[in-house]
Amino acid sequence: MATDRTAEVTWHGSLMNGGGTIDRVGSGAFGPLDVTWASRAEDPAGRTSPEELIAAAHASCYSMALAHALAQDGTPPEQLNTSATVTFVPGTGITKIALRVRGTVPGIDEAGFLAKAEGAKAGCPVSKALAAVPEITLDAALA
Repeated sequence: MATDRTAEVTWHGSLMNGGGTIDRVGSGAFGPLDVTWASRAEDPAGRTSPEELIAAAHASCYSMALAHALAQDGTPPEQLNTSATVTFVPGTGITKIALRVRGTVPGIDEAGFLAKAEGAKAGCPVSKALAAVPEITLDAALA
């Protein structure tokens, strides 16, 4: 079954001098969140950016994909700690995403974990959506 997710944003003014608000998301899980050019390209100072939201989406999707792959293999994780760092270059766009995961997974060795981690990177729906990013790296290890 397909699902749709929504977000509503209001922007006032120009890119450089204006500002916006992520007013709400369909789930009601968060909002409002302030967003400005400065939060994107300079100092976030309590505001978010599209890249920060992409990082959160990628880290959570990747964690789900890896947890599923490990469980299907009979080694469900006790815990996965995942981060995603999205690099944004003004005038160029997103140039890199660095995923990092540390897992506590009984019954699997480092090689098996790395194989599942790489597979999750390739199969995660957000990774697929971000395939145009020139570089997506992965640093995976058992905790």
